[in-house]
Amino acid sequence: MRSVRARAALGATVVVALAVVAAGLGVLLVLRANLTDQAGLQAEVAARETAGQLALDVPYDKLETGDGEDHPVQVTDEDGRVVAVSEDLEAISGTGTDRVTPQPSPAAPEKGDDDRDRDDDDDDAVSAAPGRGEVSTDEPRFGNGTATVDGDRAAYRFASVEATNSAGLTLTVHAGAPLAAEQRAVASVRGAMLAGLPVVLLVVAGVTWLVTRRALRPVEGIRREMAAITASEDLSRRVPEPASRDEIARLARTTNETLTALEASVDRQRRFVADASHELRSPIASLRTQLEVGAAHPELLDVAGAVADTVRLQVLAADLLLLARLDAGERPGNARLDLGALVREEVSQRVGDRIPVTVSVPEPGGLEVTGSRGQLVRVIGNLLDNAERHAESSVAVEVRAERGGVAVVVTDDGAGVPEAERERIFERFVRLDDARARDDGGAGLGLAIARDVAGRHGGRLTAAGAGERGARFELWLPGSR
Repeated sequence: MRSVRARAALGATVVVALAVVAAGLGVLLVLRANLTDQAGLQAEVAARETAGQLALDVPYDKLETGDGEDHPVQVTDEDGRVVAVSEDLEAISGTGTDRVTPQPSPAAPEKGDDDRDRDDDDDDAVSAAPGRGEVSTDEPRFGNGTATVDGDRAAYRFASVEATNSAGLTLTVHAGAPLAAEQRAVASVRGAMLAGLPVVLLVVAGVTWLVTRRALRPVEGIRREMAAITASEDLSRRVPEPASRDEIARLARTTNETLTALEASVDRQRRFVADASHELRSPIASLRTQLEVGAAHPELLDVAGAVADTVRLQVLAADLLLLARLDAGERPGNARLDLGALVREEVSQRVGDRIPVTVSVPEPGGLEVTGSRGQLVRVIGNLLDNAERHAESSVAVEVRAERGGVAVVVTDDGAGVPEAERERIFERFVRLDDARARDDGGAGLGLAIARDVAGRHGGRLTAAGAGERGARFELWLPGSR
């Protein structure tokens, strides 16, 4: 049962079995009810025929009850005495009394010849008409029972109809109709269903197994390819995509998209490690050389250069640590910050800039954003550092409300960024050719960190030209809610 095919086949078989059993029970119940109703109707007709004779004062021993085996009849009076039964009736149940021996009734019609009946009819025609008996029009009572006729015992559906003779005596006629046909029909249908149920279940299980196996065949191909990719660590491989447009095809496409993203992430991580190693190797090697020279010749120790290399190494380590936290999914804070005040504070602390920064922030405030204070200060500082590195005579920063958020625009009058490089400069460890010197350029992480932080705050960072000369970097962050 660890196989999806086995579970699917078992589940489908169980569901179909329950449905077939429920449908079969319904069919049997409906069939039994219909046949029972038909037997009840036949019994009612036979009972009303006998009741009609009793209403006409036909003597009990002259009653015509028809074939006793098809319609056994039992007549009882108001006191429950059996006054008449059909021919060859030996035993009966289900009518309220099981006696089959007629007993005399005080109000039984008297026996007489035809002449006496005719005389009575001629003499008392006027007085007898109003006392004529009648058959009850009420709905008959039905019940099931058994009767033994001429030694044969069988099940019957009994109908009970009341009749009143001319003497005012109320008699109850119990007439039955055989249920043998109903029992045979129900047994035949039940047997056919029981015989066909295993065949149906086998067909359902087999078809479900085959269809599921065919449907899951691409999944097995995907699994094998993923296992091969895991074993070979070759992320350039892709799983096969079926030509269908079903869920499995979408799964294959999504898996390939995931592999593409994973391959890009691994490649980016490898490049990051290689670039970081390269960037770290240079200041470490330079610092080691200066320390070794200073150890051998103290008078030649370049303390200022060693300090500069140490600071550069410290800044690079801090940038790498921040990138590692961002790659690990560190979320920005939820503090409400006034971006205008944050820019003023950052500019006021930059006392060592070679070019003064011009700040333009509207009054009053209303420039609030939500995020991490430390990360946003880092973004502003990186943008100003980049502008100071490339500007010739002016660096300006402007803060303004824009499109439901706050925009920080940093411009300089340097050489600018070529249009073809305006996206590449945001990649990690990317520096333009004129900024590759150790004295002029950084490690190429400042703008990459700034864009990453902006994206994690729900904003964006773009680069553009600043008119005829210079560069323009615009940071947009959504307003605080």
